[in-house]
Amino acid sequence: MNLRLIKGSCEYQKEILDMLREWRAYNQAHPEANRSPWAIFRNDEGDFDSYLEGLDHRGSEAGMVPDSTYFCLDEDRGILVGAVNIRHSLNDYLLQYGGHIGDGIRPSERRKGYATGMIGLALEECRRLGIRKVLMVCDKDNMGSARSILKNGGILENEVEEEGKLKQRYWITLPE
Repeated sequence: MNLRLIKGSCEYQKEILDMLREWRAYNQAHPEANRSPWAIFRNDEGDFDSYLEGLDHRGSEAGMVPDSTYFCLDEDRGILVGAVNIRHSLNDYLLQYGGHIGDGIRPSERRKGYATGMIGLALEECRRLGIRKVLMVCDKDNMGSARSILKNGGILENEVEEEGKLKQRYWITLPE
């Protein structure tokens, strides 16, 4: 598995749009599905330049923090297998329910080990940003996410409830 995080660009427009079409169809058929990473769905990709511009948030709006969004490219197969959103800091909500990293694997590529590798790459980005203690949160019933977090050094701190759903909060300490 040869994975790389890339920034959204016109060079990958076809791949991004293909992945988003698949993901949106899955989400429509499964309304209870997790929408992580929300950042790739927050803007309309119909105007692709605006879509790309909106992937990263500068944090000027109330309640928002700066973040960076990356797509995960399987270089061997030439397809995007997922996406990750890294929050550069935590506000009160993210500290309880969201964490530093929001990640997701496109539906057709799940259960193939991509999440573990993508989280590892996201942790490298966190290190570059100076984040040494990374919080990741997942739904308690999302065993795949929990396994991927644990494989990347996650230590369960506790469980919290949000809107009737239990969330698990994991901390990952990055080496200097």
